Amino acid sequence: MQAGIDVRAARRNAVVLAFAQALVGSAAPVAISTGGLAGTFLLDADKTLATLPVTAFNVGVAIGALPAAALMRAIGRRYGFICGTFGATFGGLVASFALFQLSFWLFALGLLIIGLGNAFTQQYRFAATDGAPRHYQSNAISIVLIGGMGAAVVGPQMVRFTSGVFMPFEFAGSFVGLAILGLAGAAVLSLLRTPPIEPSGTGGEHSGPARPLTEIVTQRRFIVALICGVGSFAMMSFVMTGAPLAIVGCGLPQDVSFLGIQWHVLAMFAPSLVTGRLINRLGVERVVGLGLILTATAALVFLSGLAIWNFWLGLVLLGIGWNFGFIGATTMVAQTHEPNERGKTQGFHDFVLFTTVACASFLSGRTYVTAGWDVMNWIILPIATVCLLTLASEMIATRRKARAV
Repeated sequence: MQAGIDVRAARRNAVVLAFAQALVGSAAPVAISTGGLAGTFLLDADKTLATLPVTAFNVGVAIGALPAAALMRAIGRRYGFICGTFGATFGGLVASFALFQLSFWLFALGLLIIGLGNAFTQQYRFAATDGAPRHYQSNAISIVLIGGMGAAVVGPQMVRFTSGVFMPFEFAGSFVGLAILGLAGAAVLSLLRTPPIEPSGTGGEHSGPARPLTEIVTQRRFIVALICGVGSFAMMSFVMTGAPLAIVGCGLPQDVSFLGIQWHVLAMFAPSLVTGRLINRLGVERVVGLGLILTATAALVFLSGLAIWNFWLGLVLLGIGWNFGFIGATTMVAQTHEPNERGKTQGFHDFVLFTTVACASFLSGRTYVTAGWDVMNWIILPIATVCLLTLASEMIATRRKARAV
């Protein structure tokens, strides 16, 4: 039987994970804000591949999701997460060396390795729920994601102040800095104390034998949560990856791009201060729906012009929309499995999620070069509509079930 932990211990673990998120989580804004720009610099001809390094980062997250879950089942969350920090460290060094060598493909490999490490970081939010009382789980997830506010400041500001350290090899210093942050994250994670993860197939405090994965992931609620979570994250990645190229492409300075990404990442995580409470008060489905509406609104703001305020306001709305949509969808996923089923369920969820996100980031660069910024944002509107309709069907089904009881 898995031992639970009280709210105080769950809060402590969430705070530790939040600090780790602020340090190791900087990998994502660094990769996103520099990957496309560095790719453009390293490519001589075909600029449609400029965002491929960002895609490589997301591919790393996708292919690392299941191995990360398996490793943590074998050695525990704390040691598994510490192993993950070495992905940021080693990958940062590889990416920096690639920039010195002016090697596009080696740079993409470096970001792939960083992504592999980030696959562990993505499971911080799940670790925050380990053994925590069910009513506190959404709050714990929110606390962890607050750490992203630190990453939103640390990552882009580090890029601003270190990108020219090794000129003419722009951004090489930023990835050396990322390697150092990975080591600092390992020290913080050594303080983590979560209950052991039970092997799949054993009983837990709230369940009998673990169900087959196919039974878990074919539940209606899991499918709806997956569609909304994947939709929220993929739409955000698609637009955010292309935004730095669009900002620089319309004649604005690179600092506008870095600061825009900083505001965006802050908007991704700052609402976490209240998202858990909103979920408890309004219901998880309403919060997810609000997130999807904000994402669609961001696309409309981008379509309305190319001024700095269009980019910054759109990126802020896009970040808030991601926060509500993704935290809400993550909470819905946590409601579809028992404690002894979470490892395989979360691993499968993140594999599907980040495979889709990787495709979105790759298509971002190609769409921007071949079709333009406006077309990228028009694409968002029908996707958001499909997600909203799927969510509405789940809300209707839940109400009918409640009335039948």
